[in-house]
Amino acid sequence: MAAPLRDTIAPINDRIYDTLNNGVYKAGFATTQSAYDAAIHPLFDTLDWLEDHLATHRYLAGDRVSEADWRLFTTLVRFDMVYHTHFKCNLRQIVDYPNLWAYTRELYQWPGVAETVRFDHITRHYYFSHDSINPHRIVPVGPSPDFNAPHGRDAGVPVAA
Repeated sequence: MAAPLRDTIAPINDRIYDTLNNGVYKAGFATTQSAYDAAIHPLFDTLDWLEDHLATHRYLAGDRVSEADWRLFTTLVRFDMVYHTHFKCNLRQIVDYPNLWAYTRELYQWPGVAETVRFDHITRHYYFSHDSINPHRIVPVGPSPDFNAPHGRDAGVPVAA
């Protein structure tokens, strides 16, 4: 990666990893209210920041998709189906953020990406593998967001400002 792009991506990756990628786990595996509160507020602050950023930017680090976008995508694609309920990250869903939801759908619809996402495996894995969170291994039937719906970002214009 070129140095100028690295200088843009690094602080974005740092924030997203600490408060969102890892933040869902900090909240989900919290064993005290104070630990949960310490994780959940920065997590939603970052989602709010991302929503605002994507109101004026096509991608996180410029006008083309980058490592920062794909690192974020892995959490966004799981968020509503798993983290929202299973990890108690339930203040809002990704579908509640117009720009972030359109951005997530755009990345999902990127050539070759949808074929790598197995929602049935994602859901079953999370709800079956965490005995301390879900001891009865009950797998919910929803939600089922439509990742194939048009994202409206083809012209490079954000969905909502």
